Amino acid sequence: MEAARAIFRPEFMNRVDEYIVFQPLDPEQIKSIVRLQLGRVQHRLSDRKMKLRVSEAAVELLGSLGYDPSYGARPVKRTIQQNVENEIAKGILRGDLRDEDTVLVDTEVSAVPNGQLPQAKLVFRRVSGSSSGALGASSPVDKEASFSQ
Repeated sequence: MEAARAIFRPEFMNRVDEYIVFQPLDPEQIKSIVRLQLGRVQHRLSDRKMKLRVSEAAVELLGSLGYDPSYGARPVKRTIQQNVENEIAKGILRGDLRDEDTVLVDTEVSAVPNGQLPQAKLVFRRVSGSSSGALGASSPVDKEASFSQ
C-alpha cells in the first residue's frame, strides 16, 4: 500500500481506500483510536493551558458511537468533533470555560421508563484553575446544558 501511495495521487488513493476490504477492529483498537483523537483535542486545548480528562466509560461510549462495521473507525474523528470538541467550544464561547480550566468528560446513565434499556450520555464537568493537581468540586452537566463548577 505504501508503494502505491508513492506512485498515485492522494485523490485516487482515497477512492481505493474506500473499497479495500479491512479486518474488523476489536474494542481495544477502537479505544486506542479514540484516545489518540482525544490526545489531539488535548493538544489543541493546551494553547489555552486547559486540560482534558476523559473517563474510561466516556472513551468506550465515544468508541461505540464512532464505530461503524462498514467504515471501521473512520467516523470516530467526526464523533469526537461533534460530541466533545463542539461542546467544549460552546463552553469557551459562552465564557463558561476559561484558560487553565480542566474539562472532565464522563458518562451518565439515565433511567428510561417502560422497561426500555437505559441510555448512556456524555457529561461534562468544569474544574476551574486546577493547576494544583486537585480536581476540586465539580458538578455534572448534560451535553446540551451549560458548563458549571
